[in-house]
Amino acid sequence: MLTNPKIASRSGLRSDPGLASALRVSLARLSRRLRRQAGASTLTPTQLATLAAVERHSGITPGELAEYEKMQPPSMTRVIAALEERGLLARTPHPTDRRQVTVSVTEAGHTLLAQERRSKEAWLVHRLKELTPEERATLRAAAPILEKLSQM
Repeated sequence: MLTNPKIASRSGLRSDPGLASALRVSLARLSRRLRRQAGASTLTPTQLATLAAVERHSGITPGELAEYEKMQPPSMTRVIAALEERGLLARTPHPTDRRQVTVSVTEAGHTLLAQERRSKEAWLVHRLKELTPEERATLRAAAPILEKLSQM
């Protein structure tokens, strides 16, 4: 439910291309706003995303991580090195392939990610309170669909 009729009529939400355009713009804005809510971290968005991906897939190889994050392996190597230098990631020998290493999040990395999430979620909770109960119910119903879109 859009509360601004100008947005609804201007974006042509009745068509799939109009919906795609409106979602792209709205999600990009929300993503930028959430990034600005970051805590004291001086990490780049790519570094934060990589750290979070390693937390979800601990013991992943750099190559697998690059593929998962849709990055070129040399770029991922630089990101991993920067995170390792800050003590947020650790490399360990691969359990079955001596030629490879795996990466995992350190305690400092877990702490930083938790702080980042708390900061962003606190901002979002505050913003959600400004919505009507009906708008929040619509977002609750849309959340699994947005997650599905993000995994396709």
